[in-house]
Amino acid sequence: MAKTYIPKADDFEFIGSRDLNVDLNFASQGYWKGVAVHFLRNRLAVTGVVIVGVIILFAIFAPILSSYGYQEIVSVNDTGKELVAKSLPPQIADGSAQNLFADKTFLFGTDDMGRDLWTRTWHGARISLIIAFVAIFIDMLIGTSYGLISGYFGGLVDNILQRFIEIAGSIPTLVIISILAIFMEKGIGLVISSLLLTEWIGMSKIARAECLKLKEREYVLASRTLGAGSFHIIFKQILPNTIGPIITQVMFSIPVAIFTEAFLSFVGVGIVLPQCSLGSLIEAGFGNITILPYQILPPITVLAFLMLGFNLIGDGFREALAPKLEDM
Repeated sequence: MAKTYIPKADDFEFIGSRDLNVDLNFASQGYWKGVAVHFLRNRLAVTGVVIVGVIILFAIFAPILSSYGYQEIVSVNDTGKELVAKSLPPQIADGSAQNLFADKTFLFGTDDMGRDLWTRTWHGARISLIIAFVAIFIDMLIGTSYGLISGYFGGLVDNILQRFIEIAGSIPTLVIISILAIFMEKGIGLVISSLLLTEWIGMSKIARAECLKLKEREYVLASRTLGAGSFHIIFKQILPNTIGPIITQVMFSIPVAIFTEAFLSFVGVGIVLPQCSLGSLIEAGFGNITILPYQILPPITVLAFLMLGFNLIGDGFREALAPKLEDM
């Protein structure tokens, strides 16, 4: 017959006297805090933030602090004759008497009209960034709403909306731009309209895929059971849980929008003189690339760093929002 074990007093100890090694920081860490921690651990993503941040700061303040306006033609009077600083290479004021413009500083040189390329480059970067941010923000609103509505209602509604996307996506972008160029003046409005008509489709597909995955979750079924309306469920229950993939898509869409704007301006249907953007500056520099190669270097370098920075940020967000097991 087995003996019954009677517990003794020394078999137990107070929990406070034992070091349990509980990671209280991780236990209390929210979702977005975890995303921020993983993002900041990614050196390439932080490098992208620094690159984009520096360019944005220069785009905001460099034209304001510059001695010349972006459309100002720099000239001097020499014994009653006006001389324009056309196509001057980069130079810093040294005051030498041999050069009438040696008392002026042109860090990037001047273009063939005598305008300071330092000011025009950063003003062009500002215009390109404004166009990209405005277009992508509106595309995000349109595409996300379209995709969520299509995915949530499904059935006939989804079929109709998806057939429309297939038709819209099958039209070449150049055809859309050519049609817009017939009815609209060249400039910022034409570029933004072109981006609005083409960039929302990818956003809507991601939102629809996320909605199809989330609409059968328990919290959505509970809200529907309690009598919540469809649009309340879409924008209050499902939308907050799709923010991660949407943010990632936005980060990748911004460089695409900047490159599209540069392309449109390069082919002559975007920004027109005396206004400037990175694309129009590259187009102007390309015409003189064989004799004045320094004119194309500043805008093309800024464009390359912008594309690199936003792509690094997009990769960082993608990894932070869906971290691998070894990174946990």
